[in-house]
Amino acid sequence: MNVIDLMNHHVSVRNFKGEPLSEKTKQKLLIAAHAGSSSNFVQATSIIEITDEQIRNEIAEISQSAAYVKQSGAFYIFIADLYRQATLLEAHHQSLAPIKNMESLLVGVVDTTIAAENMAVAAESLDLGICYIGGIRNDLSRIKELLHLPKYTLPLFGLTIGEPITKNGVKPRLPLKNFVSENQYNPDEFTDLKQYDQVMENYYLNRPSHPKKMDWSTSQLKFFADVKRPDVADFIQKQGFSLK
Repeated sequence: MNVIDLMNHHVSVRNFKGEPLSEKTKQKLLIAAHAGSSSNFVQATSIIEITDEQIRNEIAEISQSAAYVKQSGAFYIFIADLYRQATLLEAHHQSLAPIKNMESLLVGVVDTTIAAENMAVAAESLDLGICYIGGIRNDLSRIKELLHLPKYTLPLFGLTIGEPITKNGVKPRLPLKNFVSENQYNPDEFTDLKQYDQVMENYYLNRPSHPKKMDWSTSQLKFFADVKRPDVADFIQKQGFSLK
């Protein structure tokens, strides 16, 4: 399967065999993550593999993803990381202000997301399954304690990787007309969701596991009915970022 077909067949896997990945396989995945693009070669990313069973179990509970975090063949936490640069600046008596601003934080977030997606694609090319675990942000303060994170770092998400027992069908994505425009933002096309809602209603009704009557618009109204993780901004500021 070529890389484009591989990407088009992506699904999140939540049912793993639980067999540990070999060191050789993990090395391949880490090298793939390491090779991702980086803004100005800042390389504002760190990855922590969670091998301690007690730590892994607690993160599984925090993220409300216990079944697949505990069972996957490897579990990584991806961290937007400007601590290295802060250490360099301090050693050379330079101001930390350029690290603390919103732009620098975004650089770290983008670099880290690219690294994670590189690892995900590499894993799927090896017939492994993956699932991103954004639920670690349910309690960032405890994640910081567990992982002994310094200032100027932000844990973004976990990534479970392992041999899948089962895979769900590929979820239909937004039509390209809702996703791509030329030269300027097209609000009419991007918000015309009638076609997509019908596609998703059919998908949800007919999928093999957990069928339900739901379309995409309804799912989004439900998801955004309340504010999620309101303490994230406070945590980011405590980590030394100004959000300005």
